[in-house]
Amino acid sequence: MSINSIMSGVNHSLNTLNKVQSTHNSSIQKIATGSNYPSASYGPSDYAIVQRTYSNIGAVAQSNSNTQTANSMLSTAAGAVNETVNSLSSLRSTLLEASNGTNGSTDLAALQKSVDQTIASIDDNASVTYNGKKLLDGSQSITVAGADGYNTVSLGNMTSQGLGLTDSEGKSTIDLTDASSISAALDKVDSALNAATDQATNIGAAQQGLTYQSSNYTTQEENLIATAETMDSADIAKESVNLASSNTQEQAALWAIKQGMQSLSQQSAGALGGLNNHSRGAAVSMLM
Repeated sequence: MSINSIMSGVNHSLNTLNKVQSTHNSSIQKIATGSNYPSASYGPSDYAIVQRTYSNIGAVAQSNSNTQTANSMLSTAAGAVNETVNSLSSLRSTLLEASNGTNGSTDLAALQKSVDQTIASIDDNASVTYNGKKLLDGSQSITVAGADGYNTVSLGNMTSQGLGLTDSEGKSTIDLTDASSISAALDKVDSALNAATDQATNIGAAQQGLTYQSSNYTTQEENLIATAETMDSADIAKESVNLASSNTQEQAALWAIKQGMQSLSQQSAGALGGLNNHSRGAAVSMLM
């Protein structure tokens, strides 16, 4: 066999070795990361699509978390408002009892005390907090950030003053002195009850919307994850076979190079001069 033929075979084996090692490294990277596209070099357009999908998964997951947290805050507010509705219903019953003509001054004084206690409990309800924020003093609104934009839920002033049951100094405006004052008090309590009921209804509607939105986000996330897995999840079994095959091919190429170099050495001490620098360096390293 001529020196040129041997050199050609060695160069061919070196090229084969480079290709096999590239496949070998690719399989190792895919197995290690579990991804078909560990970097853009594995397919720029597919890599970009996969990364955008993962980004969308993160955005939707955070949106779902935001929605659920907001719903939890609203649940806290809803509980307090419901207690206020109950307190106002009780207060109305007390006023109806006070309007009965059979009550004496002592009875009215006792009922007035009950009224004042109920009003105090309404302020207790309005002082409810979530994560350090007062929810029902009229200063709060809840902004829910999501992948589709922002939703804002307003919370009203459920304090006794906000409901018209006390004045700016905190003094009760519910007076049981006489029939006229009791009638006026009933009007105020009815108005407060309507406001509290409206607030409870608004919160309930917002919670229903957030629950529906959370369900949509969950579905979106599941679909995006399925898409990402279909596109990006490496077939570990297949890559393991590729890795084993590349190992075999690598050994075969190394053996061919070694045999070729031995043949060259036997035929001419200067045969390496016919190889290019890269081939010569690679070939010599294989023989070391």
